[in-house]
Order: sequence, then structure tokens, then C-alpha cells
Amino acid sequence: MKCCLLMASVTAQISHADNGYVVNEVSEGIFFHEGVHEDANEENQGKIANVGFIIGNDCIAVIDTGGSYLEGKSLLASIRKQSDLPICYVINTHVHPDHILGNAAFKEPQTTFVGSAKLPAAMAARSSFYETRFKEILGDAYGNAEFIAPTRLVSIGEPQNIDLGDRKLTLMAFPTAHTDNDLVVLDNNTKTMWTGDLLFVERIPALDGSINGWLDAIEQLKDMDIATVIPGHGPVLHQDWKAALEKEKNYFILIRQQVREIINDMGTINQATENVGVSEENKWLLFEEYHKRNVTSAFTELEWE
Repeated sequence: MKCCLLMASVTAQISHADNGYVVNEVSEGIFFHEGVHEDANEENQGKIANVGFIIGNDCIAVIDTGGSYLEGKSLLASIRKQSDLPICYVINTHVHPDHILGNAAFKEPQTTFVGSAKLPAAMAARSSFYETRFKEILGDAYGNAEFIAPTRLVSIGEPQNIDLGDRKLTLMAFPTAHTDNDLVVLDNNTKTMWTGDLLFVERIPALDGSINGWLDAIEQLKDMDIATVIPGHGPVLHQDWKAALEKEKNYFILIRQQVREIINDMGTINQATENVGVSEENKWLLFEEYHKRNVTSAFTELEWE
């Protein structure tokens, strides 16, 4: 037993599992589950994004709830192994289903749902499609999922602070980047930031907003005083988080440059999807699944510059 305790101390990481659902303590009082680098399916139950929670002296904040109702329940069980404090906030970093389909597991009178001021409209626009599609994708894991819109809204350029009890979190909404409703969460005690999907590590980023806006967001994040970063996908980063942002930046700069060249030569979107960014293939997981979509999104945006 002493050996196990010593090992936990040396790694500064505490793991807990509920039916195979593992959460790690990456900073004091901050726990996260690392999603797998896959598309959602019945087998992985939608557990593909990074989600977790922050424990204060008075209450708990959940940062994203997972890609299925079943994952939300697993995350809740993991929280209850750590603390009986009430869950006062559920913070959704953006609208994508791998981050919000577990919301209903946390639906309680004392819990306030928080998000970008643009998140309610995004949920309303997409919920019908997401419900139909992800019931097919997830099967039974979809469960009692609900699209619970935030009631506390964070506007662009107007950061908000919430206090969990001697633990202040700063919430910042961004202009259109990964989506039009991106939100980041900074724990001021430990300088740990949850970036949502403004940062992908190992897995290729997925563009569902603005390539120009995302590049602007990367520069803004790089200027922040941060010790630890929890990305939307991929491992937690301590000392090398700026390098991860730089890799993501370089990917988008290459796409933007090559797409602009094709547009200026009166080329087509099909030419772009076949030729742009092919040198990046071995640098990212799920490249085949998402790269051409990124090029398509970039072309659609940049052709009207």
C-alpha cells in the first residue's frame, strides 16, 4: 500500500475508475477524463472528448459533460467518489455533442448551466439533427440525453468570474474560431486552463467556425499566463502547451496559404481538397476523417475575402 501511495505522489496524478471510466487529478482539485482519439460509436459510448471537474471549498464546477448520457452518469459517479459537495455549475465549452450530451446527468435545481452567449442559438439550431444522428451512432449509450441550454451567459469581451469557495474561475468567450460559441475556463488558483476545442493535441483539429478567427484565438491563448492546459482532445500539457498551440497554428497557416493560392488562380474547391495540406498527413491522428472537411470550410470562408 505504501508503494502505491508513493507512486501516486511521484507522478502527482491520482487516477480513479468507475466501470473503466478513469479520471486523473492533474492539478490540485482538478480532475479530468481523457477522451479516446476516435469518432463516437456504440463501443466507445461517445467518450472521445476531455471532460472533468473542479472542486472548491463550497461546491463543484463540471467542465463539459461528455458525448452521451451514459458518459455523463460515469462522470457524475467519479465526482461523487471525490466529494459530496453540490455541483453548482456545469460549464459547456461549445455546442459539439461530444462535450454536451451528458448534460442531463447533472440536471438539478441547484445547478446552473453556463456557456457562451451564442451557445443557446447554436443548440437550438443543431439539437434536432444531433438527436437523430447520435441516437443512431450511440445506440443505448445515448440514453436520456437532453440539450440543456445555458442560463448564465458569457459574452465576447466580457469575462466572468465564478467562485467555488476560495477558488475563482474566469470564463472567457471567444469570437468565431473552432465554432461561434467557444468558451475557455481558467482556474486562477493553479493557472490551469480548459481550452475546450480551441486546442487539439495529437488529434487533428476540426474547423466548424472561422480559420482566421481560430488563428486569432491561438495568439490570444499564447499570451496568457498559464501553467497547465487541458485541451479539448489529447493529453494534459504542462510545460509544452505553447508548442502544441504552435503546431495547430502552423497547420491552419498552411491550409490558409495554400487555399488562397488556389482561389487566386481561379481554382476549385475540389482542387483544394485534393491538394491542400497533404504534407500534414503523418502529423495528426484522424487526418483522413477531418482534413478535407477543414479545407472545405476554409475555402468557403476565404473565397469571399
